[in-house]
Amino acid sequence: MGVMPKTSARLLSLLSLLQARRDWPGQLLAERLEVSPRTVRRDVDRLRELGYPIVAAKGPDGGYRLGAGTELPPLLFDDDQAVALTVALQTATATGAGIEEAAARALSTVRQVLPARLRHRIDALQVTAVEAAGTRPNPQVDPRVLMGLSAAVRAREVLRFDYAPVSAPGAPDDAPAATPPRRAEPHHLVTRGGRWYLVAWDLDREDWRTFRVDRITPRTPTGPRFTPRDVPGGDVAAFVASRFQGSDGPGGWPCRGEVILDLPAADVSPFAHDGVVEELGPDRCRLVLGAWSWPGLAATIGRFDAGIEVIGPAELKAAFAHLARRYTDAAAGGPAGPTTPPPGR
Repeated sequence: MGVMPKTSARLLSLLSLLQARRDWPGQLLAERLEVSPRTVRRDVDRLRELGYPIVAAKGPDGGYRLGAGTELPPLLFDDDQAVALTVALQTATATGAGIEEAAARALSTVRQVLPARLRHRIDALQVTAVEAAGTRPNPQVDPRVLMGLSAAVRAREVLRFDYAPVSAPGAPDDAPAATPPRRAEPHHLVTRGGRWYLVAWDLDREDWRTFRVDRITPRTPTGPRFTPRDVPGGDVAAFVASRFQGSDGPGGWPCRGEVILDLPAADVSPFAHDGVVEELGPDRCRLVLGAWSWPGLAATIGRFDAGIEVIGPAELKAAFAHLARRYTDAAAGGPAGPTTPPPGR
């Protein structure tokens, strides 16, 4: 009985080493554990009996590798990994992946086996994911759909799927007219703001498209394999961000202007988002900002409630004049007269 604690501790040390790197020469493992190669072989056999898929490499040097198995054996985590795992499980509700119940059960399982020092840290780290004010709850995505799309991305196989239309709030729930399935080459599965999107090359429209995963119903089987294309700009994150900004490419916002505000730079920076703020003095700063339209950009800048000097371009000046006429009509209490919007978007 006195040997068991030592053997158990050695097995845990061996497992930790196997998780730390891909391949381990048998002799090096023996040296690190301060045992003989024969003992290493016996310990490897014990771990295999517990369900760990350890592969032995043949050859004069011999070695071992922790492979993938058919079942999930017990895992070892260091302190930082355990904290990171806990945070990820607590924020699973914000992913929109439909895994809240499974994440809660996994978090309970992890907590039960944590040592006291870590359990205290975890209990003090309570994270609650909430939606931004004024936004509707993000639609949940079927985890099986996520897995299927991810598999098609990895295999580079053409997808056929039905794509549900977006219905306006309060609209009658009539059955949509039958439409042919979409055909696309899936390239990337991304998440943004709690929603999942598939970045793909639409074969029928011959252009890049970003599809909401919660509206996708895949059809089987998948199509033929395809040769991957390069996402415009080469950066999928920048490409997706540009699409949400209203741009057709990776160049950013379609409307971008420059103003000088009668405010300290420190008061403007927290609310400038992806804009550029330059201090010009204790109470003045330069702001370069983008938006999806010129009136939208002018309205955003007007929210700072300070003196504004428009540096350019002319479209931004026209947008301020356009909004000024609308606000004047609104203040007068009468119906807004016809106004000519500024050129551009």
